[in-house]
Amino acid sequence: MKIEVWSDYVCPFCYIGKRRLEQALKEMDLDGKAEIVFKAFELEPDAPATSDERMEERLAKKYGMTVEEAEKMTGNVALQAESVDLKYDFENMRPANTFNAHRLAKLAEQEGVGEAVAERLLKAYFVEAEKIGTDEVLLDIAEGQGIARERAASMLQSNEFAGEVKKDIAEAGQIGVRGVPFFVINRKYALSGAHPVEKFVDTLQKAQEES
Repeated sequence: MKIEVWSDYVCPFCYIGKRRLEQALKEMDLDGKAEIVFKAFELEPDAPATSDERMEERLAKKYGMTVEEAEKMTGNVALQAESVDLKYDFENMRPANTFNAHRLAKLAEQEGVGEAVAERLLKAYFVEAEKIGTDEVLLDIAEGQGIARERAASMLQSNEFAGEVKKDIAEAGQIGVRGVPFFVINRKYALSGAHPVEKFVDTLQKAQEES
């Protein structure tokens, strides 16, 4: 079974959806047996590499709401994250550009640690409030997952994997992806959003029965 996941490393529901998918795979005894491929998507391609702006201030501007309304929104998201044992640090989280994080993920895939780096990028951003738009943080993540720091630095200083990232984003547009997370199973079944575990199980069962 092949599961393609379009996501962004600053998308709070992408991490929640990832956890729910993982739980569904465990329930179906497919943990470690399904091929999971992470595809790039940028929620805010024009975002700066890093920022000192509070997340709630950014959301208020983006959605035309008050900071108080944005705080309520992040509070609700944090509760959903807690339901899958994730503790989001919205207080210290800051906006970030993820293009280079996606390039690092492509390198990680080539090095055989794609899933590990995807998990590490999400945790770094949402749980540890790290600035994943900066080279230093990306290099630490790469090195921590067994990628030579020099190799990752060489990649970041070039345009390597930029084409692959843009290809993922273009493909998302072609198949009608308007938001993430977006899951495609065996190129036949699609799920948009961080659905409950039961919905993942139902869809995975259908795909499994057909295959």
